[in-house]
Amino acid sequence: MLYQAYQAHSDMMSPVRQFAEFALETVGAHLNGAARPSPLSNLTAAYEMIARAGLSHTRPDFGIDSVTVGNQEVAVTEEAALVTPFATLRHFKKDIDQDQPRVLIVAPLSGHFATLLRATVRTMLAEHDVYITDWHNARDVPLADGPFSFDSYTTHLIKFLETIGPGAHMVAVCQPCVSALVAASVMAQGEHPAQPRSMTLMAGPIDTRVSPTKVNELAKSKSMDWFENNMIGTVPARFAGGGRRVYPGFVQLSAFMAMNMDRHIKAHRELYENIAKGNNEKAAQTKAFYDEYFAVLDLAAEFYLETVKLVFQDHALPLGELTYQGQKVEPAAIKRTMLFTVEGEKDDICAVGQTLAAHDLCTSLRPYRKRHHMQAGVGHYGVFSGRTWQNQIYPMVKNVILQSD
Repeated sequence: MLYQAYQAHSDMMSPVRQFAEFALETVGAHLNGAARPSPLSNLTAAYEMIARAGLSHTRPDFGIDSVTVGNQEVAVTEEAALVTPFATLRHFKKDIDQDQPRVLIVAPLSGHFATLLRATVRTMLAEHDVYITDWHNARDVPLADGPFSFDSYTTHLIKFLETIGPGAHMVAVCQPCVSALVAASVMAQGEHPAQPRSMTLMAGPIDTRVSPTKVNELAKSKSMDWFENNMIGTVPARFAGGGRRVYPGFVQLSAFMAMNMDRHIKAHRELYENIAKGNNEKAAQTKAFYDEYFAVLDLAAEFYLETVKLVFQDHALPLGELTYQGQKVEPAAIKRTMLFTVEGEKDDICAVGQTLAAHDLCTSLRPYRKRHHMQAGVGHYGVFSGRTWQNQIYPMVKNVILQSD
């Protein structure tokens, strides 16, 4: 009943939000473009906050139409290089003749869309030929398309690297760092020609036994039956994926918000004040963040449950017990892929040391093929977005790619 209860509440609130939107337009018309603040400022701010009080289940646009390459502004066109029922390999094609390193950015499948990495893509795009794993919302995938498991994720990464072709690089952010390492290991074991030249793992849970966070402790404190009975819902029949069992995106969002509820409350209080006072630039920044943050996708139940068990409870990869399609996964097989790991000092989702653990698993890599960086003063999101990512972390990622290209 979990999903049905959520959808019923969302449907019930829809007319309220629609009324607020209508009232906002009506009151706004009476302002006649007058500079704020005005006697109606608080009212219009309240209407706008109500109109915004809901989640979206549709991927926002990346909105990257052009990028500066050298001293020239060039057009960017999104293309689907490969499409499966569960994901699109999205290519940001640039109108240039220059050859650039091809990079697959592996986006998390953890409740948000790949557009959460818009800043990551935008930063890398000027000097790289960028692709990204654009995961589909499971509630839009018909049951006839079958399940999506932990192995399915790895299979997708291998197919995507095959599509991009030999010599590509892989940059994984957060949750998919495990699958990225698994894919690279499996490809190395099979001497696959498209195994990545470099692999950058950023803030990912390679070994959650290291400095466990609240997220890790929750995963260990509950049984798998508890997760299945309390965290899994069934998509209502009205959607394309009706009947599919999923881990709903709204549940994941609620968990993330609960970790920093005071911060989110403060942000919305300040948003209301900025709208009322006419501080449009500050309000726009906050709205842009939450427009992205409140766009959620559902995960296939089998993928979510297997991830909890294999990564957070059994620690199967660091203990050497993980298999892919019945074959043992051996990171020691990786010999030619350069490894770069990045962590944030204040990361409360993936603690310092959890991503670094990849180095202990890749025992066949020579020291000159390994790099690690711990960024002082940043949390989880600061590793892959914002000024620190752009000015300090990205140059190191770029150098690793250049050194291994």
